[in-house]
Amino acid sequence: MAFAVFAATALALIGSALIQLVLGGNAEHLFIALTAVAITGILDIPRLRLGTVPHRSPVVSLPIVVVLAVDPVFAPLMSVGLVCLGVLIVVWVRARRPELALYAAGLTGLGGAAFAGVLALLASLDVTAAGVAAAAALAYFTTVVALEAVRRRFDRTGLDLGPGRQYSVPRLVLIGGGFAGLCALISQWTHPFFDTRTDTLATAVTLVPLAIVGGGTILLVRAMSMRRRLAGVVDGVIDLNATNHFVKSGGQATPITISPASSSVDLASVLRRAAIATVGVESAGIRHEPAGLGEIDAPLSIGPLGQYLVARRDVMDYPFTGDDRRALQALAHTADVVYAARESIGGLTIRANTDPLTGLPNYGAFQDALANINDHRDYSEALAVLFIDLDDFKRMNDRYGHQAGDEILSEIGRRLSAVIRPYDVVARVGGDEFVVILTRLSSLAEAKLLAENIMEATGEPLAVSGTVLNPILSIGLAYSAHRETDVNQLLRDADRSMLAIKKSRRRGGPANESSINISGHRSSQMNDIVARAIDEDLLELAFQPIVSLVTGQIWAFEALVRYSDPELGPLSPPSLVEKAKSLGRLDALTRQVALKAMAAAADFRLIEPRIVCMTINVEAGQILPQRVGSFVEELADRYPGISLCLELNERSVARVSTAVRAQADHLRDIGIMIALDDYGSQDSSVDALVRMPMDILKIDKSLVDDLDDVRQREVLTALQGFGDNLEYSMIVEGVENEAMATHLSALGIRSAQGFHYGVPRSFEKTLARLEEFGAAAVLPVRAASELPL
Repeated sequence: MAFAVFAATALALIGSALIQLVLGGNAEHLFIALTAVAITGILDIPRLRLGTVPHRSPVVSLPIVVVLAVDPVFAPLMSVGLVCLGVLIVVWVRARRPELALYAAGLTGLGGAAFAGVLALLASLDVTAAGVAAAAALAYFTTVVALEAVRRRFDRTGLDLGPGRQYSVPRLVLIGGGFAGLCALISQWTHPFFDTRTDTLATAVTLVPLAIVGGGTILLVRAMSMRRRLAGVVDGVIDLNATNHFVKSGGQATPITISPASSSVDLASVLRRAAIATVGVESAGIRHEPAGLGEIDAPLSIGPLGQYLVARRDVMDYPFTGDDRRALQALAHTADVVYAARESIGGLTIRANTDPLTGLPNYGAFQDALANINDHRDYSEALAVLFIDLDDFKRMNDRYGHQAGDEILSEIGRRLSAVIRPYDVVARVGGDEFVVILTRLSSLAEAKLLAENIMEATGEPLAVSGTVLNPILSIGLAYSAHRETDVNQLLRDADRSMLAIKKSRRRGGPANESSINISGHRSSQMNDIVARAIDEDLLELAFQPIVSLVTGQIWAFEALVRYSDPELGPLSPPSLVEKAKSLGRLDALTRQVALKAMAAAADFRLIEPRIVCMTINVEAGQILPQRVGSFVEELADRYPGISLCLELNERSVARVSTAVRAQADHLRDIGIMIALDDYGSQDSSVDALVRMPMDILKIDKSLVDDLDDVRQREVLTALQGFGDNLEYSMIVEGVENEAMATHLSALGIRSAQGFHYGVPRSFEKTLARLEEFGAAAVLPVRAASELPL
């Protein structure tokens, strides 16, 4: 309906003008009319933008000035009709859209009618010619702008103008005022010739300068457009060639997901921006359908996003030219070439950065991703690294074969990929080792929760070669609250935390369930948690039995420290001890453990008198009087019926002073036993057996994990001989089944510790065991399974 109004207006005005020209005109009038139509076409080509965003703001042309130039010859409405004819012809020729030409002519006609109406209204009043012309110009300008605003309101979807504005008040004032001034000038330019020259000459004298100005403007606009296209094509080619394959997640670019699909996404966004800047369009996009009305296109072959690069301008903006099409085609061709090259390079890069077994990124790609994520994250955005180790993989690989081992690793990789969030990263960095980068974190508690979800999903039973296996994972978590200067330190912290779990398993920690250990190296929250637990006496203990292989009875317990934070859950014992050490609270922790352990031993002995010893873990330097030495002396005096044993780990006795050795002798003299713990776990040597006075040697599980091996049996026999000669007892750790216990008994080993006799349990559960089963070393299978941890 609206289009019909514009078309009818245009046709009515053009028809009326032509009829008047035919009926009342002569040769001179015909010449002037043709000249006016031609100059109208020239003046309609330059478009003035009313807003601040090129090609997205409304534009206006000002061919109506021709009415003033021919005013001495033709009546205003007839002149408006000739102007409409000029607009109709030039838009039809340039856009090849008759409906658009009729709309543009009708819009000019309605504005021209307002122009002519004001001329007629003010002509009878005492107003100067310049004032009349200026008022008429403002009437035309206001009418056209208002009609265009209405059209765009109902015809256009919302455009993203960014910080720009669709209509700029300064531009409206400048263009409207300039147009009014131009019309006033033209009215004065034509006036001197009315008195002394013919109307035809006066009109010609006015039209010629307008033609020159219009033609010059067209040449200037064309030169600026060509310069813009050239600069746009050059910049577009540079930007397209600079595109990479980084897939961004929350500001972090990870260069390990290189694929043709990611390449096409990246190229497409750059290509759209280049098309908008180069061709000068309202919008540009990639789609399957070719160009429609008011659009141009160029074919593309950059993957699944589409087959055409399509650019669109508003109907009243400059029509597209052949140069616009060629510029768009140049950009599209460049994108095709870049895509083909990137696809080839991307394939090579994928192979170089991908683990062939699992399809996950490899160690090199992981390092690049970690560095890139760290460098591009906001300062307040936290991340965490999980170092994941599949326990006993070598044993499974040897038992079920390498093909089964490959299946296990592939399934673990698949599960990790499925459980992480879209913006996290998972990679395989070693034989049975994986890493996960958790991004967009807000707290350590969130990282711990995500790690638990990953552990639960990945640790589900899996079937391999007809056998159902339960993956046991050791997960070290390192949390980073702020951007790191050395991000590799984060990986090292996670690795150390994972290794601490494995060490804890060797020392009696849970071996049949997956575990998470949080690195306390960089977390102030961990500092607060550990300090509060020690200062407020919140530490708890778990107790693991030590049994006699001769009598089949429990004779001692090892006390192991435990703490569960209300927010983070259970803390890894090695992490807890290391953090206490760094906070200067290790002695306080040891005193608290010793006090609670001996009190528990007294309660155990009331139920089962055969419990005669309680062991606790200390470092060699701690036994000095000024640290915990004097405290344990007093503590031992309180419980005369129970022997207190201090287990010194082998690492802490590598370099001991004369004072420490003397203190060890003193403690032994007053009845406190000294044990060397974890012998055989690291770089053990015979020197360690004589460096420190001791009563007990505890053999690490790594020396008894394959007692079918004659070499292990010979080592144990030799160590037992050393013990007999040097007058110390020997306890073998890591006994997990009856077969191992039988082997050890046959070798003459007299004491053992391990899951076969019981996992570490709380005070209450240990008390319940003693009440029901006494000092029995091995529980019935049903009873063992019913006793919770």
